[in-house]
Amino acid sequence: MAEPCDTYADAFHINIGPFGCTINFLLSGPTPPAPGSITQGDRVASIRMSLEHLKAMTFVLHRHLVGYEQQAHISIPLPTEVLRGMQIREEDWQTFWHG
Repeated sequence: MAEPCDTYADAFHINIGPFGCTINFLLSGPTPPAPGSITQGDRVASIRMSLEHLKAMTFVLHRHLVGYEQQAHISIPLPTEVLRGMQIREEDWQTFWHG
């Protein structure tokens, strides 16, 4: 059995294939990446899971974070530049979080 990993990550890469998913968590370097480029950094953990697990986990994470925002009466924003860097349109972001 693998040793538990307790670490901090501020970036991630996700790879999805027909049989599963790998999420690589990274600690970014001291300089920001060039616009439109993939964030480089030191890999601190890799988590592999089935697509079913990924989908269930995504739902539960979403539900918990929305619940936290409602309970705390806050909204956790993401800067437009971050959304652009992840190639997420503002409309898609709003639809996902607010229906």
